[in-house]
Amino acid sequence: MSAPDHEILSVETPFEGFFRVDRYRLRHRRFAGDWTPVLEREIFVRGHSVGVVPYDPRLDRILLVEQFRTAALVAGRSSPWTLEVPAGIIPAAGDAPEDVARRELREETGVVAGELIPLFRFMPSPGGSSEMVWLYAALVDLAEAGGLAGVAAEDEDIRIVVLEAGEALARLERGEIDNAITIMSLQWLALNRERLRRR
Repeated sequence: MSAPDHEILSVETPFEGFFRVDRYRLRHRRFAGDWTPVLEREIFVRGHSVGVVPYDPRLDRILLVEQFRTAALVAGRSSPWTLEVPAGIIPAAGDAPEDVARRELREETGVVAGELIPLFRFMPSPGGSSEMVWLYAALVDLAEAGGLAGVAAEDEDIRIVVLEAGEALARLERGEIDNAITIMSLQWLALNRERLRRR
């Protein structure tokens, strides 16, 4: 990973559990041309992931999932149950992001994606995490969607929430949806909703 403008001196893993933390000793060239001193940086190694916003253009409805999030509890959020788009980690084996998006949607909601539209590929927190997220919109039929879901072997406990698109966007505007992947998904939908409905 070293190059003429940066040099990695060592990497160690002080913690590995459900997630991993790596400690890097490195240096890099400054914009002025000289080198930084040796820096120590811990990186949260979460793996890459996908998110998918399921939208039914015929019914003008969006599906979100509600589930308990320990990090939301620790952050002091008023409720540790969050409304999110379906999402999941891409296995280290290297499944294609599109395939993982389809699988996560089906596993978490029972809904099958029709057309899958790529939205963004982005890093949610490049200052401390190596995670890259692939974000999609899925055109789906939500006429029968609802209930409880999740993969028992992964201890998932998911409630499916189907909302009128206008209500989902109103919740976003009121600040009731506060996770980055869902915010980005709904903002994209707000810009593209009428185009999808005309199709």
